[in-house]
Amino acid sequence: MRKKTGLARMLEIAGEKRGLLIVSGLLSALSAVASLVPYASVYFILRELLEHAAEPARADGAWMTRWGLFALLGLLGGLALTYSGGLASHAAAFRILYGLRVKLSAHIARLPLGWLNGTSTGAVKKTLEQNVEKVETFVAHQLPDLVHVAATTLLMISIMLTLNVWLALACILPIFLAFAVQMRLMSGPGTQDNVKKYYDSLERLSGSAVQYVRGMPAVKVFGQTVHSFRKFYADMMHYRDYCVKYTDQFQNGFLIFKVVLVSFAAFVLPVGVFLLSRDPGSVAFASVLLFFLIMAPGISAPMFKIMFLTSTLRDIREGVERIDRILEERPVPEPEHPRKPSSYDVSFDRVSFSYGADEAASEALADISFTARQGEVTALVGPSGAGKSTVANLVPRFWDVSAGAIRIGGVDVREMAAADLMDTVAFVFQDTFLFYDTIYGNIAVGRPDATPEEVYAAARSAQCHEFIGKLPQGYETRIGDGGVYLSGGEEQRIAVARAILKNSPILVLDEATAFADPENEYEMQLALGELMKGKTVIVIAHRLATIRDANLILVLNEGRIAERGKHAELIAARGIYERMWRAYTDANQWQLGSDREEEKANGHAAQHYRG
Repeated sequence: MRKKTGLARMLEIAGEKRGLLIVSGLLSALSAVASLVPYASVYFILRELLEHAAEPARADGAWMTRWGLFALLGLLGGLALTYSGGLASHAAAFRILYGLRVKLSAHIARLPLGWLNGTSTGAVKKTLEQNVEKVETFVAHQLPDLVHVAATTLLMISIMLTLNVWLALACILPIFLAFAVQMRLMSGPGTQDNVKKYYDSLERLSGSAVQYVRGMPAVKVFGQTVHSFRKFYADMMHYRDYCVKYTDQFQNGFLIFKVVLVSFAAFVLPVGVFLLSRDPGSVAFASVLLFFLIMAPGISAPMFKIMFLTSTLRDIREGVERIDRILEERPVPEPEHPRKPSSYDVSFDRVSFSYGADEAASEALADISFTARQGEVTALVGPSGAGKSTVANLVPRFWDVSAGAIRIGGVDVREMAAADLMDTVAFVFQDTFLFYDTIYGNIAVGRPDATPEEVYAAARSAQCHEFIGKLPQGYETRIGDGGVYLSGGEEQRIAVARAILKNSPILVLDEATAFADPENEYEMQLALGELMKGKTVIVIAHRLATIRDANLILVLNEGRIAERGKHAELIAARGIYERMWRAYTDANQWQLGSDREEEKANGHAAQHYRG
């Protein structure tokens, strides 16, 4: 079956609220009929005056008064019906918008992290905001307008054809020309390709803008400007060029469309004058001609609503394609018959993994095998890029392994339901993310159904209750935009409180004390000690002193396990770990100064680490 695109796909999405859309369409059609009543009233009044032009006093005043009242009622009824139709269409549009954003967000949450790493944040943000907003605009405004225009045009053409075929054809011709111009704009050579390039440039600009704002500290520190931030500047210029090209491509078409729609009289009058010249005394034909001249604006006025239909349909087509592009991404597959582990040892069995989908991509991990036992601490150390974070990220199945298997209590993580796996594993990242929410809300993310007492207890265990009490509103203090900003160490303790509240049996710590200063590192260690009790703990460590007492230390190098054992065993082996330990202990002796002996010692330490 051929996949639907563009407007057809848009209507398929909108069909989720078909009842409201049908109500909106009916009300819009009725409003179109009501909006023509004032024009008809004017025609009947003028016809009465025309028929008694020689003796105006003989004109039926009561008749004309009634038609004046009908005109008023038609106007008010048209406004009421338009308002009611708009309410129905907006209700449908906002429900579709809500449902679509929730659907996209839920789908993105099920995608592997690799997809997000390879996709611009600005592009995702634009799809969730602007492209979805285009859908809402079309359903709320353009769809009722289309029904209104169609009903008005069909009704008027039907009436005109019954009155006079030639004058009707003279009115149909500009309608046909206007739609021909619209179709030409929609299907012109390279039109959709240019629209795609326009949206691509807009996505690149959004991504660069996000990067520019995030990198503002570096921009300021190094005295740079937007012009010297080359990617952002180049993307802005690229977007400007396509905006100009986009406008130039369609300006003539829009001008022709507008001129044609205001020129009904230019088409009707020559035909009418020619026909009237054949029978100058025909009052009946003069009345018909008067009807056409008066009612022509009744057609042109609603048709102006579709002036931007071309650009809207192009936007809809491109936006729907980008929405579907996300929805077509394959999420991490769920097992048909999920299993739950009865114990919480984490075993890597000959695991290999590559971030690239093609065969040429280099392996981030190769033939990794180890077991992190329940109730013990397993530490991952090694130089940058050795694969430590990759090992940690594979446990909660942020990616699926390329080969081998990861098991929790003997159950392959691919055989566990995603919700069960997320409940089983807690993460404390090196780069802590806090929501623009209250302190309480950020901790409660760990377990939304927790009681306030449980949240406070988790905060105390994480050694952050004291500093929270000093904040302006305590636990109700908002973080981020419009609120306060915490230090790196404070943010990490909030993250630890989350993990304590979640109380998962498996804990992954990615350098959880990275931002702890000497004054609060002790408190961080107390918090982590509370968090680690009785759990399967996997620690990524750069500060080697923090994992001296680990039950198992794995030394990774170039994606493989180079050494394994306890601290004393690895020191005695005099391998990579021993060199790293010497470099680490020497680094603790470093001091700022110009003493040559110190410089020499620093050089030796660096050499030990590289070796």
